[in-house]
Amino acid sequence: MTPPATAVTALERELLGAARGGDHDAYRRLVEPHRRELHAHCYRMMGSVHDAEDALQDALLRAWRGLPRFEGRSSLRSWLYKIATNACLNAVARRPKRVLPIDHGPPADPHDVPGTPLVESTWVEPYPDERLGLEDGHAGPEARYERRESVELAFVAALQHLAPNQRAVLILREVLGFSGQEVADALETTVAAVNSAMQRARKAVDERLPERSQQATLRALGDEGLREVVEGYMDAMARGDVDAVVVLLTQDAVWSMPPLASWYRGRDEIAIFLATAPLNGEWRWRHLPARANGQAAVATYAWDEDDQTHRPFALDVLTLRDARIAQITSFITRTIDLPDDLSFRRWPKEPVDPRSAAAYFEAFGLPDRLD
Repeated sequence: MTPPATAVTALERELLGAARGGDHDAYRRLVEPHRRELHAHCYRMMGSVHDAEDALQDALLRAWRGLPRFEGRSSLRSWLYKIATNACLNAVARRPKRVLPIDHGPPADPHDVPGTPLVESTWVEPYPDERLGLEDGHAGPEARYERRESVELAFVAALQHLAPNQRAVLILREVLGFSGQEVADALETTVAAVNSAMQRARKAVDERLPERSQQATLRALGDEGLREVVEGYMDAMARGDVDAVVVLLTQDAVWSMPPLASWYRGRDEIAIFLATAPLNGEWRWRHLPARANGQAAVATYAWDEDDQTHRPFALDVLTLRDARIAQITSFITRTIDLPDDLSFRRWPKEPVDPRSAAAYFEAFGLPDRLD
């Protein structure tokens, strides 16, 4: 655990002095220990890795310019979080709320052609927590949520439904373990207002979360149990065995495919979708195990006849309930610039979208092709 510090350390004070004198290397050394956790904070606030990177760069530039005004009465960590939080709040005010397809509209009929995809900025994005070095455990003794629990898809999606200030309060108090006074100072409000916002935010988030987090589920399954689920899924998908895939699902399982708004609920509906589209026998698939948002994931590759190799198609983030799959969020990497809805029946044939491939494969350390 890393409890919030109450004052700058001797090393930080030395680096602050050098940085105020224009030493960029000293500034880098000052903020680098906090960069990863600040990035995760911005992701929780915004639901997007791309937006998180923009907000973090904005925050670090603001911090550089604000060094002369930082007097060291609070910890460097809380000062940086104050700047990062306000950078996110400014950005959130200019951008649409991000959601998952299940929050956007009702389930689709698997017999119908999938609907037109929505713009990319609509959707919550997957987070490469392991590659970015997100640590296990809690951020502080007062934190209610574990660090990895706080980037799970369900949690991040639930946060996006909160008013921005409520979102900031919940993350700062319940995820990062800052005191009510520190949060009030960061948001320039009162402790009473912070406590009121936190109560409303906690109630709203708890109503949207499953009974058990993925971290608790993964611990109960153990490494071997998780391996069996993931390998079973990869094997059944590679063989095109619809029945074998469906057996792995809960009765009320959900399958969604951002950037498509269409999603399907229940074993029977998902079986129809699988038999109609990805497992209809037209496509050849390869898979690799992965991790995303503190959860199990599978990288899916489709055979490309022109390149004579398997190219990235989707990052499937798996949400488990006990030893079954309750939700598959399949983040597709193919272009959405298609002539009509029918084209999405043959999505694996379409070109890879470079930005999506970078966000869903390169950022996770996954190869750009499989032979």
